[in-house]
Amino acid sequence: MAKVLLPLSRFRVIDLTAARAGPTAVRVLADWGAKVIKIEPPLTRGSNPKSVETRRHDPDFQNLHRNKRSLTLDLKSEKGKMIFFKLCEKTDVIVENFRSEVKYRLGIDYGAVKEINPRIVYGSISGFGQDGPYGKRPGVDQIVQGMSGLMSITGEPGRGPMRVGIAISDSSAGILLANGILIALLDREVTGQGRWVHTSLLESMINMMDFQAARWTVARHVPPQVGNDHPTMSPMGVFNAADGQVNIAASSPKMFRNFCVALSASHLLENPNYSNNYQRALHRQELNREINEITEKIPMEVLVEKLNGAGCPCGPIYRIDQAFADPQVPHLEVSKPIDPAGLGPIGLIRTPINMPDIPGASEIRQPAPELGQHSDEVLAGLGYDEAEISGFREAGII
Repeated sequence: MAKVLLPLSRFRVIDLTAARAGPTAVRVLADWGAKVIKIEPPLTRGSNPKSVETRRHDPDFQNLHRNKRSLTLDLKSEKGKMIFFKLCEKTDVIVENFRSEVKYRLGIDYGAVKEINPRIVYGSISGFGQDGPYGKRPGVDQIVQGMSGLMSITGEPGRGPMRVGIAISDSSAGILLANGILIALLDREVTGQGRWVHTSLLESMINMMDFQAARWTVARHVPPQVGNDHPTMSPMGVFNAADGQVNIAASSPKMFRNFCVALSASHLLENPNYSNNYQRALHRQELNREINEITEKIPMEVLVEKLNGAGCPCGPIYRIDQAFADPQVPHLEVSKPIDPAGLGPIGLIRTPINMPDIPGASEIRQPAPELGQHSDEVLAGLGYDEAEISGFREAGII
């Protein structure tokens, strides 16, 4: 593949992350060309290399850690820490998602790194923040989905709380931290100084709650569960077709009128209970029932074609395999092929950010690295010779 000069190719990144939130942040940087070194603990005596290798070849690891190099390094050892700080001298960004106190215990916190390199941008993700009553708690996605209020507004009324089907607080925190890192890098161009940038799963998730959270902070309204219906607009939700189900959004005056005209349902327009969004939301169940009586006689494909043609958004409800088979998805090339370790081609999910003027920007340049695959290469770049590198390996430092 021809070498492409990507927008972040001038930046060097140390990746100290694990799990999902931190790797998501680093993936944003790596996908756009940042030179990422993923630092991982060396295999301990008694570890099963085959088991480690298998985990690294699974879909999740490959999707999170593409476009990176791997250096094994024992950060608990003095020599390992010495190598780390030498690496920091020529690094622009460090990203970590340890529990808040771990970086201090290891002696690799922002203050320690700043002494080596004042221009460093140090990105951190924790479960609940770097301090405060829960600052030292471990945090994982499902716990935060519950504590942020997300589970209380997800699911059908009367059925109890429901988790979202992805690790949404992890992904949100990762994407938001990547934004923060880029902001700090832009600021550094003016000030010449690095920054500590941090967020948490809890902060990120409440931020992603958006208008639902603002309903409480502004109006002291506690949003309820409304299932597949939109919390405040109607009609907008899931409706039956003759051969499946579709999502329909017809909540604005224009879209509701277009919907009624397209499906020859003028009687809905004439009903005073449906005269505006407030009334339609108030009489949601009655309106949904009347709409279903119309749509359940019409095939999905016809509904989608007819309503979109009338300017009323409508789409099928797919399984994952059906989503990837829809003609728009391959047209957008959201899945890009890569061959990890000669195991045969797989498809990874590309960055959703498009810059058409940069040829090949959305390609996956390299698969997730094997454990320590680039250790010798990275250390040689720091000036260590073969004998020193061999000694590090024998001592279990790499």
